[in-house]
Amino acid sequence: MVVVSTPDVPAEVSHDPWTDQNSGMAGSPQDRSSAQRSGDIDRNGSGRETARDLCAYVDASPSPYHAVAETARRLISAGFTEVDLDAPVTPPGRHFLRSGGALIAWVDDEQPANVPLRIVGAHTDSPNLRVKPRPDRGDHGFQRVGVEVYGGVLLNSWLDRELGLSGRVVVRDGGALAGRTVLVRDDRPLARIPQLAVHLDPGVNEKGLVLDPQDDLAPVTGLGDQDSGAFQRSMATLAGVDVDDVLAWDIMFHDVAPSCLTGPDEEFVSAPRLDDLLSCHAGTEALIEAAEGKGPCLPVLALFDHEEVGSETATGAAGPLLHRTLRRHLGLSDRPLEGSLVLSVDGAHGTHPSRGHRHDPEHPVRLNGGPVLKANARARYATDAPGVALVRLAAERAGVPLQTFVSRNDMPCGSTIGPITAARTGLRTVDLGVAQLAMHSAREFCGSRDPAALHGLLSELLSS
Repeated sequence: MVVVSTPDVPAEVSHDPWTDQNSGMAGSPQDRSSAQRSGDIDRNGSGRETARDLCAYVDASPSPYHAVAETARRLISAGFTEVDLDAPVTPPGRHFLRSGGALIAWVDDEQPANVPLRIVGAHTDSPNLRVKPRPDRGDHGFQRVGVEVYGGVLLNSWLDRELGLSGRVVVRDGGALAGRTVLVRDDRPLARIPQLAVHLDPGVNEKGLVLDPQDDLAPVTGLGDQDSGAFQRSMATLAGVDVDDVLAWDIMFHDVAPSCLTGPDEEFVSAPRLDDLLSCHAGTEALIEAAEGKGPCLPVLALFDHEEVGSETATGAAGPLLHRTLRRHLGLSDRPLEGSLVLSVDGAHGTHPSRGHRHDPEHPVRLNGGPVLKANARARYATDAPGVALVRLAAERAGVPLQTFVSRNDMPCGSTIGPITAARTGLRTVDLGVAQLAMHSAREFCGSRDPAALHGLLSELLSS
């Protein structure tokens, strides 16, 4: 269990089995230097060290708030300084600010105002099950926790898994008018959503599994009748406060099984929340690498919350955080549009081995085939031809292969932070990401070489 107060980076790391099993890595993620996390660790071309570091990042980030804390920890280790949300204009240097599940970081090496911006954007949230304000339930002798479905969850993927809890709790802070926020997580197998036995659901394999989100998804936590106040007591224990000092929470369930490399040749990554922590990890490491050299652009990292529910929040891509930061600290109004670029980095659909007919036949997308450019004529993605040209030329310089995803005309196309960010900033934007299977499952799946390829491409784009 890790319990830390924000806005500090976590100072205490658990050494329970779940944490120590970070993909079989020797040592915790805190022991890995920035150089080890960079592309230098993949000179043999396998990409496995980057993939293992991705697993460590994912395992450290069970909630958006923990993802921001882990990103902040890595940035501070690389010499970045945190600034307050309301801080005045910052001097040149490496800086970041954060708000809840969002973080903006940048490197300003005293470049002149005519230097263009290069922004890597991604999101920290993932579809999951979030705890209700009054969650304690009792059903047929079982104690359960009431949840809301967050985002486009593949509901069946949450069945028959061992689940832990993570998020933030706001507690009383003496006589202060505002509460104090505490990050909490409990990686013990606390809960489970048991599926109905096949004997009691005849025909399920023929007609398909149908779940009622209200009644079928409340995790079981124990035996007994409804115990009103039990969840609040558990939050008080995790936060280290009296139960009456717990004011509110944003808590979610997560799969406690560690991320890992899979397959006989470790060709794959199996992990929760790859959409979109894979992109957050690649963007963070690319920014750290870009900070070591003074390039012809000003590199920025923008990690948003609430993408999976529409981004229309204070910390989502449709909110003011990025635009306000660019205007206040980086002179957005004086920056040139020409040469500036936003990279909206989010997962891409790999061609499914059993359902290839759900994909456009002229645009196959392979795992370990390199980053994927995403295009849509209805502007569900922000990609345009000049932006594609910039990315293709960067990929050539970096020696990174590219693929292209286009939805079938008879299939709906999802969207990303790309169109929103383009509309808010007025900057050219390209949507791209890493191919994966089982998107929005509690456990997702990608190639183990692709994270390193994405890191290499983003590094090139941020520094050239």
